[in-house]
Amino acid sequence: MDDSNWMRQAVEEAERAARRGEIPVGAVIVRQGEIIGRGHNRRETDDDPLAHAEILAIRQAARAVGNWRLVGCTIYVTLEPCAMCAGALVNSRVDRLVFGTRDPKAGFCGSLGDLVTDERLNHRLDVTEGVLAKECAGLLRGFFATLRSE
Repeated sequence: MDDSNWMRQAVEEAERAARRGEIPVGAVIVRQGEIIGRGHNRRETDDDPLAHAEILAIRQAARAVGNWRLVGCTIYVTLEPCAMCAGALVNSRVDRLVFGTRDPKAGFCGSLGDLVTDERLNHRLDVTEGVLAKECAGLLRGFFATLRSE
């Protein structure tokens, strides 16, 4: 499968978040052609500030491989990760990040900063951005438009 196909799986996770009233962000982690971790935002549902899609997917993937090091893995996420999630990606040794749309207010993989490629760190990720960008951005725009109208 190519990046677009895997990103569609992340979009499905984002749609699950939206149905729960959560900001529609979804993530999947792929290793050797198989999804080993999935997540969507659950901060409101779980009353947990750490329940971002990426964190939940990382936890599930680590359990699946039986190791905190997610070497050989790619994460697909609909929105550019924040500083917390970018740090978690570096610390979990994910090889590659693919994201849909930038987050100019909180993104830390190119927008406000770039933690995942910082040469001062002991691990860096390969980054691909803009995969299904219009679809990913549309989910967010629609969600916030609905909130404003309510």
